[in-house]
Amino acid sequence: MKPVTVITQYIPGSLFEKTLITLIQSGLVEDIVIVCQEPVHLEVPGCRFLVAGPLQSRDTLESLLRDVRTAYLLILPRFKQISIEGTTLEKFLAKAESTKAGIIYSDFYDEDNEEKTLHPLNDYQSGSIRDDFDFGAMMLYSFPAIKTALNSYGKIPDLRYAGLYDIRLKVSIDHDVYHLQEPLYSVFGTKESSGGEKTFAYVDPRNTIVQREMETVCTDYLKNISAYLSPDYLCKAKERPERFPIEASVIIPVRNRVNTVAEAVKSALSQEADFPFNVIVVDNHSTDGTTKVLSDLASQYSALNHIMPAKTDLDIGGCWNEALHSQSCGRYAVQLDSDDLYSTSLTLQKIVHMLRQENYAMVIGSYTIVNFNLEEIPPGLIDHHEWTDENGHNNALRINGLGAPRAFNTSLMRDIGFLNVSYGEDYAAALRICREHRIGRIFESLYLCRRWPGNTDASLSIEASNRNDAFKDKVRTDEILARQKINNHRVK
Repeated sequence: MKPVTVITQYIPGSLFEKTLITLIQSGLVEDIVIVCQEPVHLEVPGCRFLVAGPLQSRDTLESLLRDVRTAYLLILPRFKQISIEGTTLEKFLAKAESTKAGIIYSDFYDEDNEEKTLHPLNDYQSGSIRDDFDFGAMMLYSFPAIKTALNSYGKIPDLRYAGLYDIRLKVSIDHDVYHLQEPLYSVFGTKESSGGEKTFAYVDPRNTIVQREMETVCTDYLKNISAYLSPDYLCKAKERPERFPIEASVIIPVRNRVNTVAEAVKSALSQEADFPFNVIVVDNHSTDGTTKVLSDLASQYSALNHIMPAKTDLDIGGCWNEALHSQSCGRYAVQLDSDDLYSTSLTLQKIVHMLRQENYAMVIGSYTIVNFNLEEIPPGLIDHHEWTDENGHNNALRINGLGAPRAFNTSLMRDIGFLNVSYGEDYAAALRICREHRIGRIFESLYLCRRWPGNTDASLSIEASNRNDAFKDKVRTDEILARQKINNHRVK
């Protein structure tokens, strides 16, 4: 018997048949199963059709797995137009045999309009548990690894959209997930949906059912690896006898935002509150005229503290640390980016009121995506309504962000500190806080988040996006280890 069963879902495309023929001609494929919503007439010898629901559903996957007789499954989870060479599958299998990994995936080429570019992927690590981790268009599974995982950690639950995610996480517990760093196939027409749609898919109300399933699977996985934290474990921020010169500070780190920083500062200064507050702008040695703008504003407004750090090696997180430890910092520290605005003059009041009322360690609001002219653009309101007090602190390990604006108990954040990086520093801080403390949420829009070419994450290359994703995966890896240590200690 040949070693591989191929499983894919039928999506009409000009290269569909060619790809299947190449797989058959490799001499390594015993069976090709094509999942389809309705009967399809495709003249490719050696292929059979399964009329069923989505490939990702439990019912479809269980039906498929019952009939597998080979050592490996090649799954094409979202069958795009791909092209493989005659040795592609052979290389996948050779690496699977030598590593004994549970899952193998590889880099590939993007092809569009006769242009061919390398599409590298990230290495998988224990924190790579987000459901949108990019494995490319081909994943080779060890079938014994799947059977062992389902026997050890439970059968696939009643899912329609997250069955493959469930299998992947369970297999990864006891088996390596191996990244073959060689482009072994090409994917055609890889232009994705707009960045906003892709980035915020997990908060789109249309995806609520999908995301609830993904959260269920992720939570079950965290329980299986002893990284799940009961909500009963979380506590409020402790009162400290620390003295502060003021009740709240709006923190604005900035470097080279001459076109937007004045609007941001005035938005903060115009807040109406029943407590004294100030604005701390940490000017990270701007060179475009930002410093002059801030100096002029500071001469007009006594509540504006314009700080120029002595250090020249600070990123956004380092600038936050400078503000937190400054003598002018208030009891609560509230975030505002240098190209964004508060949506109303009551934003600060609402945030601080919640921090005070429930003694939260952190409060996160909601924001609206706008263009440079402050006109709302898709996807509009980002409210992170997926958050729940019962499980938000666990589900935070699955998603890539928790929202804005963010506000902190200053005493606590002085202890924790921010990572001195300019991407993911806020996410790392939020994960660290919700490991032990409750986070408050405000689901109305308090903030206008500008999307424009000047954003630090605008038009990122694949390599830059990979670095960002790998960093957050590493943050999750460290956080999972910390939570496992907490559970192990509690058991002892």
